[in-house]
Amino acid sequence: MADNKQVIELYPNIFWLKGEETGSHSYLIKGKYKNVLIDSGLDRNYVRLQHNMFEDLGLKVRDIDIIINTHEHFDHIGANRYFQEFGLIAAHRLAANKIVEEDRYVTMYTSGDLNRPSLKVHLWLEDRFRFDLGNYRLEVIHTPGHTSGSICIYEITQKILFTGDTLFAGGTLSYIAESGSFGDYINSINLLETRKIKALYPGHGMVSKTPEEDMKKAILNAKALLRDENEDVEITCFREVS
Repeated sequence: MADNKQVIELYPNIFWLKGEETGSHSYLIKGKYKNVLIDSGLDRNYVRLQHNMFEDLGLKVRDIDIIINTHEHFDHIGANRYFQEFGLIAAHRLAANKIVEEDRYVTMYTSGDLNRPSLKVHLWLEDRFRFDLGNYRLEVIHTPGHTSGSICIYEITQKILFTGDTLFAGGTLSYIAESGSFGDYINSINLLETRKIKALYPGHGMVSKTPEEDMKKAILNAKALLRDENEDVEITCFREVS
């Protein structure tokens, strides 16, 4: 999907808010009961995020009820602090403990975002946790690999998957971070292959309408890299270095 717009409606009331530079994308779901933002992105990209939410969607920060972080890296959680006094911050428990304990090594804040704030997590998620928004239903799938606390968010009615940094278009690999594991990553993708998925919405790069092909490529790439058999494996690392 090639589009220069910063906000794209993917499905009725599901919006892709594109990230800037190395910051993650955000996805906003206007629910019948609650509004959900998946990943807040870099702290320094917050002004653009706020502008896009208001100008394109008519929403203010106070209108976001829940922020779900796909994992604990600073380029996905950096703007949480602008929402955490008004909405609930949710993350898998293995990401939540690193966020609230300010584990700078694992969250990669040493790479240098504008701020190093004390962040809150109100909901410590487990695998299969569900959010019922009325018009959409979201299920948490724990997918360790990129990090130990990585999750994907599966929208049950449309069969779409928000993947964070677990899976990208084309099966491109992300950085296997300090708390991550190639073995866990391969197992997580194998788990996702058991789901009926129509489209992937990742934390970086383009969206994908070929999830089955992407998952197969991701597994092959991970195994090749793990075994050091293919020097041409394409690896994308969205790691910000100051």
